[in-house]
Amino acid sequence: MRLTTKTRKNIGSVVYHLFVIALALFVFYPVMWLIASSFKSHSEIFTEAHSLIPSELRWENYVTGWKGFGRTTFATFFKNSFIITFASTFGQVASSALVAYGFARVNFTGKRFLFACMIMTMLIPGQVLMIPQYLLFNALGWVNSWRPLIVPSFFGVPFFIFLIMQFIRGIPYELDESAKIDGCGVYRIFFYIILPNIVPALITSTIFAFYWKWEDFLGPLLYLQSAELYPVSLALRLFSDPAAITDWGAMFAMSVASLIPVFILFVLFQKYLVEGISTTGLKG
Repeated sequence: MRLTTKTRKNIGSVVYHLFVIALALFVFYPVMWLIASSFKSHSEIFTEAHSLIPSELRWENYVTGWKGFGRTTFATFFKNSFIITFASTFGQVASSALVAYGFARVNFTGKRFLFACMIMTMLIPGQVLMIPQYLLFNALGWVNSWRPLIVPSFFGVPFFIFLIMQFIRGIPYELDESAKIDGCGVYRIFFYIILPNIVPALITSTIFAFYWKWEDFLGPLLYLQSAELYPVSLALRLFSDPAAITDWGAMFAMSVASLIPVFILFVLFQKYLVEGISTTGLKG
């Protein structure tokens, strides 16, 4: 018995969706395990590690974790993370948009050379820059402050510059020419013509910048020495005590709490993320 075209399409659709669901469960399993473990007791985390259903919901893990350490609660760590992340994200996106506009629309001497230098910086491993940057910030007296984590963000990020630049190239030059006829200068063209048309690219860059800075562990580890300045990513390490018993339940509980801002940001702006990435390679 031969299957009709419609039947074959239905079978293919069912197989495709089953495969996608199975793949999603496989990818999401570590997060489900983390959430389940945040409600388990210390012993159950290891003895019943295979189970995603706690025998008893232990909300006290969240209460204990939120109390933090000494006089510093996790409210302070979250506040620190938001200040560092928001300031850094704004600096990265704003400066990258201006630089991208210069490369894409403004003609100036040495443009090709500077663009090549910018692309080359994308090939340099971050580990190579750690010691020189630390020596520089230490000489400036910036160690044990948020300035090494925020100030460099206002000088552009090569990846975002390239992403936004490709997006700007998809905007017709006729819009710029019309604005020039009306008397607009370079900056007015950027703010009134270019900026409103690159919103998807800006939101895409914002999501990446927020996520990368929120989860940054090595930067705060290098430059911050006082616990009251720690962001969440570094504060989670304080739960691990080799000389005593690590409170895994509280650690997992605060790890789950740290995922909430990133999850909310992605859910709210996921359509812009897809649009920004999918249209980055288009050129007018």
